[in-house]
Amino acid sequence: MPITRLGSRQSQLALVQTRWVQTELQKHYPAEEFPIVTMTTQGDKILDVALAKIGDKGLFTKELEQALLRHEVDVAVHSLKDLPTQMPAGLVLGAITAREEPRDALVLHPRWQGTPLAALPAGTVIGTSSLRRLAQLRHRFPHLTFRDIRGNLNTRLAKLDRGEYDGLILAVAGLRRLGWDNRISEVLGPEVCLYAVGQGALGVQCRAGDERVLGLVQGLNHRETALRCQAERAFLRALEGGCQVPIGVHSQFQGQELTLTGAVLSVDGQQRVAATRTAVVTETAAAVALGEALAQEVRAQGATAILQAIFAQVGRG
Repeated sequence: MPITRLGSRQSQLALVQTRWVQTELQKHYPAEEFPIVTMTTQGDKILDVALAKIGDKGLFTKELEQALLRHEVDVAVHSLKDLPTQMPAGLVLGAITAREEPRDALVLHPRWQGTPLAALPAGTVIGTSSLRRLAQLRHRFPHLTFRDIRGNLNTRLAKLDRGEYDGLILAVAGLRRLGWDNRISEVLGPEVCLYAVGQGALGVQCRAGDERVLGLVQGLNHRETALRCQAERAFLRALEGGCQVPIGVHSQFQGQELTLTGAVLSVDGQQRVAATRTAVVTETAAAVALGEALAQEVRAQGATAILQAIFAQVGRG
């Protein structure tokens, strides 16, 4: 019986995501086995330092990629937002799965339940580990107080419930996948907070040239999601940004037209450059071209200077 090993982080959310991939593959290939091999990444180990200060290139993916290259696993399942836009030689993105809701959510302590983000009083403490979220919320709500928070979703929610924070900003997708929809107080629209590149989708990574495995995972690819995410990833790659740089996106298809919005912000939220482009996108090359054109547009509006200042401050990871 053929065996295809699936690599996953050990976190509860990562395992839920990998088990979904396992179930889908098992459904289509009942005569094969798809055991899950778990491992801990650097991002899982270092929990007392802000993500931006420990670098972001492969923070949650490098160990899985190394296991792939060493033939210890045959597939690595990632949250696509964590997967760097430049992959190690010998690895390819075999599939991008159908996207869960990509936006961010406000999760409040019970004492603030029912209060919109815009109505929270000055000094309210909001936890986030993302510079992207931090910069956008500082831009819109400079009166709020923001504090870093690390750890898996269970850990973060426990800190919230203990009253260490008044609210948290978390991905809707992760909350839904763990069955915690009831914790969502408000879903943040693009006018408040653009989401991370690839957020809500899973990236299924394989070895280049491994035709058997690439054939197995091809059925997991969701065409519309893949085109949206390829445009978003091209935008990020052209800006040389990582997942800890304040870069946000929003993408939407209407017929064959893909509209992509992208923004670059300074860490303090004082500076913001944003642009939107629309193009007919029916293949990967067109999606990539759209993302690259949008990157050129925001650079022309001043994004380059903002990014250079950020790289000097937090490094490139």
